[in-house]
Amino acid sequence: MNEKTFSIITVVFNAKNDLIDTIKSLRQQNYKNFEYIIIDGGSTDGTLEVINDNLDVVDKWKSEKDSGIYDAMNKGIDLCQGNYIGMLNAGDRYTPNGLTIINDYLKNHDVDFIFGTVMKKVLRHGFRKYRIYWNFDFASSHSSGFFIKDEAQKKLGKYNLKYKISSDYDLFYRMIIKEKMSGISTKKNEIIGFFKSGSYSSTFSYLDHLKEETLIRVDNKQNLFFVFLVFFIHFSKNMKKISNHNKIQTLLKSFKEVYKKRNI
Repeated sequence: MNEKTFSIITVVFNAKNDLIDTIKSLRQQNYKNFEYIIIDGGSTDGTLEVINDNLDVVDKWKSEKDSGIYDAMNKGIDLCQGNYIGMLNAGDRYTPNGLTIINDYLKNHDVDFIFGTVMKKVLRHGFRKYRIYWNFDFASSHSSGFFIKDEAQKKLGKYNLKYKISSDYDLFYRMIIKEKMSGISTKKNEIIGFFKSGSYSSTFSYLDHLKEETLIRVDNKQNLFFVFLVFFIHFSKNMKKISNHNKIQTLLKSFKEVYKKRNI
């Protein structure tokens, strides 16, 4: 078996048209040394027909019920045999030269991970690792922009299914802060992919996001006073997104809920 540079994982559920766009972007890749893995959550909308119509591109796939998007990603990781793993959710796309750009960086840099520039409503590029201490909006994009060395993924383990919205943030925190893994990013003008808006995480409220992100910080043993300060600042800056009338009561109640869910 020829060694593959990349293992690309797409998770999908009842999104056949999005999957068609994603597969098309992989067909158009100038760099061909990758394996393509699709994990379907038991779709009934014709997604399986799309997969079967593209088996010349799809190397491995499975269709079964799962416990959410990160469970599906973990199933994909189990099937990976490439040197680097990339997530490309249904509807997201790589530019035709996307994998070529990433491969050129990896040939010249021995790193654990790389973030590529992604168009995500606005252009997202680079990563500022110390920003992760107070804001998870520190890098370009998980899907369509992030690649991690297989050995690094194995050291970190899989996505923690305790977190339903932002388990990738937990992985990033462990990767950068706890394990101090090395990473780089592409230049601003080197666009790797396009992130489709209206993704899975957009179905949750701002407060849901904030509570889970705070729980990730608490579980990773950030200073509790500092975590509360970060929570308070984000809550205060985004009060218009929080519908409850009694903001102070909601703030205190929400942080208490997070604290009760922490790992002991």
